[in-house]
Amino acid sequence: MTGQRRIIARVLSDAADHPDVEEVHRRANVVDSRISIATVYRTMRLFEEAGIVEKHDFGDGRSRYEEVGEDHHDHLIDVQSHRVIEFQNSEIEAIQEKIARQLGYRLVGHRLELYGVPLESKDQPKDRGKR
Repeated sequence: MTGQRRIIARVLSDAADHPDVEEVHRRANVVDSRISIATVYRTMRLFEEAGIVEKHDFGDGRSRYEEVGEDHHDHLIDVQSHRVIEFQNSEIEAIQEKIARQLGYRLVGHRLELYGVPLESKDQPKDRGKR
C-alpha cells in the first residue's frame, strides 16, 4: 500500500462520521497536500472492491463511506440536517431473520436506512391532533 493510500485509510479509520470523497480528500490533504482528488476516488473504489469500506447513498446526492466493521449497525438519516445516526436493535434484526425464513431464505446480509425529521421539526405541526 502506498503512503498516500495509508493516509486515506487512516482518515477513514479515524472518521466518526460518514464522509464523502471530497471530505476524505480535505482531511487527507491536511496530512499530505500532494494527495489529489483523483487518488482519493481511485483509492475509495479500490477499498470498496476489497471490502474495506462500504459505500452509502443517504439521499443527499453524495456517496458516503464508512469502514467495514465487525459489528452490524443500521442508519437513521435526518433529512433536514443530513446527520447520520448509527443504531442497533435486536428486535429489528429478529424480524428480518423471521421474514427471510418465512420466505424460504437464510439471511446473509442486509442494509436498513431510516429517513426522518426531528419530532419538533418546523415541517411537523406541534399541535397535531388538537382540534
